[in-house]
Amino acid sequence: MQKWQQQQQKKRTCYPVFAFLISLCILASLLYNENITQIQEHMESSLSHTSSLNSEIWVSGNLNWSKACVSSRDYRLGGGRARVVSRVARRGKVRRECDVFSGKWVFDNDSYPLYDEGNCPYMSDQLACQKHGRRDLAYQKWRWQPNECNLKRWNAMEMLEKLRGKRLMFVGDSLNRGQWISLVCMLQSVIPAGKHSMTPNAALTIFKAEEYNATVEFYWAPLLVESNSDDPVNHRFNERIIRPNSVLKHASQWENADILVFNTYLWWRSGPKIKLLWHTEDEICEAADGFEAMKLALETWEDWVSSNVDPLKKRVFFVTMSPTHLLSQEWKPRSEGNCFQETTPINKEFYWGTGSDIATMQMVENVLSRLNSKVSVLNITQLSEYRKDGHPSIFRKFWETISPQMLSDPKSYADCIHWCLPGVPDVWNELLYNFL
Repeated sequence: MQKWQQQQQKKRTCYPVFAFLISLCILASLLYNENITQIQEHMESSLSHTSSLNSEIWVSGNLNWSKACVSSRDYRLGGGRARVVSRVARRGKVRRECDVFSGKWVFDNDSYPLYDEGNCPYMSDQLACQKHGRRDLAYQKWRWQPNECNLKRWNAMEMLEKLRGKRLMFVGDSLNRGQWISLVCMLQSVIPAGKHSMTPNAALTIFKAEEYNATVEFYWAPLLVESNSDDPVNHRFNERIIRPNSVLKHASQWENADILVFNTYLWWRSGPKIKLLWHTEDEICEAADGFEAMKLALETWEDWVSSNVDPLKKRVFFVTMSPTHLLSQEWKPRSEGNCFQETTPINKEFYWGTGSDIATMQMVENVLSRLNSKVSVLNITQLSEYRKDGHPSIFRKFWETISPQMLSDPKSYADCIHWCLPGVPDVWNELLYNFL
């Protein structure tokens, strides 16, 4: 991460205000309209029914989010716990001999893709780009090659043995859900028919490999702490409210997992300020920008990990920010597009776009460094920055109606946030496999 900081000091580029505003609009629109992944077509009605039956679990006690935070005042910067990580402590950290996160993408038509999109019954329509009309399939065939070493090649049977008798749970937002679907597809392809199953249950969805007594689960908690966005279906609000000091509701779901993979990022970057509900009886909340609110939430999550995780019994991973590719002028000067019609990776070493925030990365690094051996970092940001070609763009199912005006300008509704499968998230899971 220190490399990134040095690299970014050399690359301070000003972009036109209108382009930046357009990118924010696209980001906000995609996040606002995000819905729960359609894992299987025949499961949709069951999932909706389950959600309605269990709607009360999305209320903390008797808290009615619609009546919380009647008014608000600005959050006092520094009101949270101020923490500093000394440079001496950072220098004392043990470094791996090989940095698996530094490298390049190599086209590999022999080994990739690791599974067939059409043969994975749990594929999401939000990520099934080939099914929805994408014809250039090269995005499925890139392998990540570290500079100074080789990754152990993916072996689904060995991964299943690593998971035997265990619960692996992904916790976070739709990007973490995409990584979960990726791993499910990577595993189910070697499991005999009838020996695997999927159980949808509102926020917690469970894939089970019967013969291994292993589960790979996804739990919806996009802000990690308790919030008004915790319903996996009904989470679209004009303003976001979090309880920055409350993680126990979610922790009750994830605390018994053997392997946890967390993420959070984009939900902090869209919309107006985030309201902080410190106590359920408060009528006046504080309003903080996304950075400050995220910092408070991560500190609460950090306290839970510090107090509850024994690294000899439980493995915890944190996935760094997944980059967006909303402004093509960042890799193609004087252009006015985004990821739409992009078919090849960026080949400029250390490329970094505005879709990834350095200040947020530094803040996350500070939090994770205090947890030492309790958390392993899956630093997917730089390697994913190169993959402007890996997003669904227009080749996905959109649950919202696309207007005729937008249809006439495809880049106006292109999804440059999520990732096609097979694709980039498969490599994230290969890294997870190497770390386990």
